[in-house]
Amino acid sequence: MSGDLFIIGASGTKAYRAAMGAISENITNANTPNFNRRSVSTRESLASASTMLLYAPQTSFGGVDIARVNRANDPYLDATARLTGTALGSVTSRLRWQSDIETALDDSDTGVGHLLSDMFGGVEKLAANPADPSLRTTLVYNMQRVVDAFHQSADGIKQSQTGIATDAGNDVQTINNALAELSRINTNLLRSQDGSANQAQLLDSRDAALSQITQRMDVTIAFGARGSVELSYAGTTILSGGVPSTFSVNQNADKTLSLSHEGTAIAAPGTGSLGGLFQSATVARDRLASLDSLAQKFVTDLNTWHGQGTIDGTVPGGALFSGTTATNIALVITDGKDIATRSSDGRLNGNLLNISSVRGTAGVEQGWTAIIAAHANLLNATSSEFTATQKRDEQARGARENVSGIDLDAEAADLLRVQQAYSGCAKIIQVARETVDAILQIM
Repeated sequence: MSGDLFIIGASGTKAYRAAMGAISENITNANTPNFNRRSVSTRESLASASTMLLYAPQTSFGGVDIARVNRANDPYLDATARLTGTALGSVTSRLRWQSDIETALDDSDTGVGHLLSDMFGGVEKLAANPADPSLRTTLVYNMQRVVDAFHQSADGIKQSQTGIATDAGNDVQTINNALAELSRINTNLLRSQDGSANQAQLLDSRDAALSQITQRMDVTIAFGARGSVELSYAGTTILSGGVPSTFSVNQNADKTLSLSHEGTAIAAPGTGSLGGLFQSATVARDRLASLDSLAQKFVTDLNTWHGQGTIDGTVPGGALFSGTTATNIALVITDGKDIATRSSDGRLNGNLLNISSVRGTAGVEQGWTAIIAAHANLLNATSSEFTATQKRDEQARGARENVSGIDLDAEAADLLRVQQAYSGCAKIIQVARETVDAILQIM
């Protein structure tokens, strides 16, 4: 009997020690991302024995065994959190770079739009007194400021393009590292014992790696034996068993991005942060193209207008600007005396008054307004999408945390319960020892 008590007590202390370890691990990792709550299940340990050859075997209670380490999770909620994470990654990337492009365009007092208005205003002021040298100097200065503003906006968009490409490279490197980690985890999962603490840790690491990938691109996930995972993208297997593959990203001549898998071109991601970067690169290209077209129109319109006038009534107006893009346009004249203020009919300010032909509904100022309005509408839509997507992601992660997360108050209460049970098992061992001592004293 005392022997049975020793076995029962020892098995109990072992089981509850494991339970206390699981609770301690929960408390320690309460704020660790992708950590799932642990618990220990026990089962009755039965021992069968036959004391004599002719007697039927007897079964007696032999304490408890540790059945398995449970990992609290819901596959449906995990999948939902991954989907919302993918969507949030996409809109976050787009919002960031669209905001940077808006800053580069700069619709402030130092941007192209306002400086165009200042320049045209300077032409109108000079028309009121075409002989004033200070007004001529001011107009040349305003023209140079417009050129500088075009340069600044173009440089800002190009910097955004460089940043987008850098972020895309970093995302691809993170994806490749996660694929390599998943291949290692797959191999270890197949070797791990089902229901063990090691398997639970590997599954947490698996979900963390999956989260890193799905935040960046849309992949198809299939789970296999013991929680191993197989991934595919655009119909191509990118991870199977312990064999990973690698992606690479390149910047095209027009600064958009292209994706390759094992050296072969593959479809661009539709969502995730990498997908958002691909879309942002396209937006940056389009905005720069629009800005270049506007700069070319600015050069053409102003040169055409200036060529219709004369300097001192005899010399025709020459080119004011050169260049074909927002990056390379330049002011040709440096002296206010070179401004052709006269019209062909001899009026001193006739050509200056004709500036209205450049400022119509199809003029440069309207072109600038169209660029700003188009990007503002896109940015506003992206901002609204971000707010809605962020809320959905928070709800999905909250639902997941209700199942997999750690409640420190509940863990503390459970720890007290398990400690008392552990003390009870230790008391059984103490009683068994006292019983043996008492028997020995009688003998």
